[in-house]
Amino acid sequence: MINYLAELNSEQQKAVKTKQGPILILAGAGSGKTRVITYRIAYLIQQKYTKPENILAITFTNKAADEMKTRVLHLLGDCRDIWIRTYHSTCVRILRTSLCSRKDLQELLGVSDNFTIYDEHDQLSLIKECLKELNVDTRYFPPSLAASRINRIKQDLRIPESIDEVIREIYKLYNKKLIEYNALDFGDLIMKAVELLKNDGPTLDYYQNRFKYILVDEYQDTNRAQYILTKLLGGKHRNLCVVGDDDQSIYSWRGAEIRNILDFEKDFPDAVVIKLEQNYRSTKTILEAASAVVSNNEYRKSKVLWCDNEVGEKLEFYAGSDAYTEAAYVARKILESKFKGKNLSSIAVFYRINYQSRIFEDCFIRYQIPYEVVGALKFYDRAEIKDVLAYLKVINNIRDSVSLRRIINVPARKIGYVTLRKLLQYSEMNSIPLYQVLQ
Repeated sequence: MINYLAELNSEQQKAVKTKQGPILILAGAGSGKTRVITYRIAYLIQQKYTKPENILAITFTNKAADEMKTRVLHLLGDCRDIWIRTYHSTCVRILRTSLCSRKDLQELLGVSDNFTIYDEHDQLSLIKECLKELNVDTRYFPPSLAASRINRIKQDLRIPESIDEVIREIYKLYNKKLIEYNALDFGDLIMKAVELLKNDGPTLDYYQNRFKYILVDEYQDTNRAQYILTKLLGGKHRNLCVVGDDDQSIYSWRGAEIRNILDFEKDFPDAVVIKLEQNYRSTKTILEAASAVVSNNEYRKSKVLWCDNEVGEKLEFYAGSDAYTEAAYVARKILESKFKGKNLSSIAVFYRINYQSRIFEDCFIRYQIPYEVVGALKFYDRAEIKDVLAYLKVINNIRDSVSLRRIINVPARKIGYVTLRKLLQYSEMNSIPLYQVLQ
């Protein structure tokens, strides 16, 4: 049995042991929020307040979900029946299960249960197809811009009245082709799940009854679609526990709404608000500096972070004349640390924009500093891996023309560009899926 008294501070214990009703946990950086979420899951099950299958814990990344599963497994010995998933994974399971058990929902959602999920690369390929069909000049309207606008529309669950007419036409054709190809993009996964729950009472009842307790991590990063989905799922039992920090809201550029966390008490007037203010990660110097900066935010919940850690080294500010001067300065500081016996694997360099990586890499090579770039090309983004996945997607969903086009000549089958263009033109002119043209 877990010793909650010994392993949690007083505020963490309150967050873990509050039995019912909406809870807003304002968790400052390094305050142990993941521990609180996992211990809360364990507490609810150990005290028999609910069964494992009645808990839904939502994170924002697969890595975070895996970490949470590992921690819960360590605490309970088993976590198979608990839904610990990302928003997208949660919606995929809801959609596939619902579509598989009830074929009548295919008319509502426009796809069958074996729909293909388009990633960013697939999305851009389809958008390029739409731009070509609509004779839109990509020099003035790049596919990436169209993708950004389309994603924002789906995140907001509404088409702005002031939207550019070109985007309106692209959006319309893009969605039409998605349905033709029996495919959904990432934005669709949440948007379609919301559409399903709003328009099908039995499905809403089933999932509201199933999820008696819902926990959401990084709530400050939720967009409108995720916010609506969360409220729908938690609308019956209202045992909704959201954890986040308005001071760490950095994803507004991709649709995150900081108002979701700031207005939680308006949505749930009876909410219990718990502040986790003890920091276990940073030195006092770093914590004080960070607090001095973030306290100037115009929209934030009041909180005062503190720690029992050492004071730590003084912070140093350096303004280089250009990016290369800055990188050289960082390289020299790293060498100084190395000569003092510091392990290079304990040093990290953070940069704001990806292109800055090349400047630092060039400099580190010149100074003979070994390094590793974290977050470089992902395994599933490698060309050969995407080719294999495209084959699997076509096997699962023959209507997926985007994936079929990718592998139609992989390996080489003497199907050249001209031949493929004629096939696609015939497909478009006769409104016939590409696989039928090939047959």
